Amino acid sequence: MRAPIDRLSRQVDILPATPGPGQDSSPIAGKTVVFTGTLAKMGRAEAKVRAEELGAKVAGSVSARTDYLVAGENAGSKATKAQKLGVAVLSENDWFEMIAQIE
Repeated sequence: MRAPIDRLSRQVDILPATPGPGQDSSPIAGKTVVFTGTLAKMGRAEAKVRAEELGAKVAGSVSARTDYLVAGENAGSKATKAQKLGVAVLSENDWFEMIAQIE
């Protein structure tokens, strides 16, 4: 059962991963982003993937290391904590305007 896999692996060249378009030069590359509340334009999972494609790290909670909090409807306690910590709070529209300039 292993023989076909071994034969195939000898015929395949595995290339090192390269950054996606915009990932290394994006202004959000290396930044930590937290999404909270209900996003109207896309789901949070999709927003997370898009941010990661642009080189951002997506976290689940707000801390002093958070660079941006993207606040949808009913943002709640994460928005309050971000304001107390001095984290930049962006509306969903602000976020999409920011990433549209990157693309």
